[in-house]
Amino acid sequence: MNVAEIKLAVDAGKSVHWANEGYRVHRDGLGQYLITFVPNGSTIGLTDRSGRRLNGAEADFFISEPGHDGATAQGRVVRGATSDTSSTAGPG
Repeated sequence: MNVAEIKLAVDAGKSVHWANEGYRVHRDGLGQYLITFVPNGSTIGLTDRSGRRLNGAEADFFISEPGHDGATAQGRVVRGATSDTSSTAGPG
């Protein structure tokens, strides 16, 4: 999924994730798109500061379908996530 597809899916109320279902993509009250590792609340922006480069490979973002047990997503291989070196928190 590219940036535009991810944002459209989040805005449509779909359950969007990165790498596995533990990482949820959502929009906060300020309109920022974020990736949060649900078990500990660690959060990073969906993109770098320019807003153009995802913090993760496009192929690693997916929509969880209703009734999905998460087993398939757990086996995903994560392809080199980017990080913003000035951030204090990142996924995981």
